[in-house]
Amino acid sequence: MTRMQTEIAIIGGGVIGLTTALRLRAEGREVIVIEPNDPGSGASYGNAGTIADYAIIPVGTPAVLKNIVSLLFNADSPLAIRKAAMPAMFPWLMRFTYEAMPHRYRDNARKIAALLSDAATEWVDLAAEIGASDLLSAKGCLYLYQTPKAFKAAAADVELRRHYGIAQQLLSPDEVASLEPRLPPVEGGGLFFPNAINFTDPGEVMQILAASAKKAGVIFIKAMATGVAREGDGVRISAPPHIIAAKTAVVAAGAHSGKFAAEIGDPVRLDTERGYHLEFDMSDLPIERPVCPTNHGFYFCPMKGRLRIAGTVELGGLTAPVNPRRLEVLLANARRIFPDLGAPSRTWLGLRPSMPDSVPVIRPSKAGKSIVYAFGHGHIGLTLAPRTARMVSAILAA
Repeated sequence: MTRMQTEIAIIGGGVIGLTTALRLRAEGREVIVIEPNDPGSGASYGNAGTIADYAIIPVGTPAVLKNIVSLLFNADSPLAIRKAAMPAMFPWLMRFTYEAMPHRYRDNARKIAALLSDAATEWVDLAAEIGASDLLSAKGCLYLYQTPKAFKAAAADVELRRHYGIAQQLLSPDEVASLEPRLPPVEGGGLFFPNAINFTDPGEVMQILAASAKKAGVIFIKAMATGVAREGDGVRISAPPHIIAAKTAVVAAGAHSGKFAAEIGDPVRLDTERGYHLEFDMSDLPIERPVCPTNHGFYFCPMKGRLRIAGTVELGGLTAPVNPRRLEVLLANARRIFPDLGAPSRTWLGLRPSMPDSVPVIRPSKAGKSIVYAFGHGHIGLTLAPRTARMVSAILAA
């Protein structure tokens, strides 16, 4: 075993770990990142690319609670569960059900809104710092409602966003057609977030971010962290063939973070959302901005040389193989909007770390800040990465 020492060891090289490492290194701290795969190659790469500072609505809402049985047990719904995973997920689901109650939903939205309040500004600043500004697009984001009934049902969410000062514009069907003329007509209308920004290539942004961290002096260890324990005044991390002694460990391992919290004696109800995407290589993109057909729960994402279709939620753990049915449904629903889509150029499955309340865990462990948590971001990990890095920095500086 190789023994190493550092001031701060970050477990996880996704967007949260990378942004945190870059910030801490800029403050003059010694940082090691432990990651078994290429940095930023998981959910940080495969997402919708949106900096979704408007996304204050938790996954668990009163509307979801009302329809939870039909949603979870319909394999084709935007929110589904693998039946084989049901027994293991039962405690998480019970908590999720509680968090979807009206009083909890409102409180969770308040917490998420506070985190998201300056997300776009922080990403604009970080993109400029690392030389990725040319990969940012600022054309907003569009939600589609197929029927007037669906449009009306969104009124409570619209009002909640308005309460938190989120810019949004209600669009008539004609206004939707004017904004995105190649979309088929929608009867319900749209909701436009004019201040939303998105990346045209999240994978390239991750490569630039990792390169920036390396250039700044962050050390990357390509290994799987298997254990964390307090030792003396610091922490010992097992990452065969390495043993790493650190003053502080930051657990930013995404969907894999729960086992470390449990090992430390600080268990959390973290589980996994299995996210899928399809990509279609094309030079002539049919849309100019991210577009979400809300009844299907996915995004059309215009990216460099391709259209990505990403989204939906499949609850089902860390180890199950790709569910072909989820890809088939994603493709079928995408073709309802753009019938001429051919076979996908590629497909992808990634794991999102999901908390029952949709609120990420960003705090010291209960036994002290020699171990700091930064995980559980669900659908807003990309969005919240710079903010999370700033919060971790503040925890360590306190």
